[in-house]
Amino acid sequence: MTQPDYIQERDNGYWIQGTRVSLDSVVYRFLEGLSPETIQADCFPTLTLDQVYGAISYYVTNRVEIDQYLQDADEGYEAFRQRNRAEYPDAHRRLDAILEEARITCS
Repeated sequence: MTQPDYIQERDNGYWIQGTRVSLDSVVYRFLEGLSPETIQADCFPTLTLDQVYGAISYYVTNRVEIDQYLQDADEGYEAFRQRNRAEYPDAHRRLDAILEEARITCS
């Protein structure tokens, strides 16, 4: 019996094999404390429970590599966000005002 491949590397990232769901998105839900059943049912109903367990297993087996990948992605996103803010300051001021209003309304 062969073990199915649950994860594929493509587009400079990790993805659940045959889907458009990133490994990151499953791992972050897992690290937030969600169970595989909740991740599948509430977050990614297009995945099978088997795929979610496979993704988590892949993460646990390759934790050092995937944690570094996630950290690098977070740093890259922050640098992108800062460049974007500098390039489009008016749009970001409007967005910040909308977000602040929403925060006040929801408080």
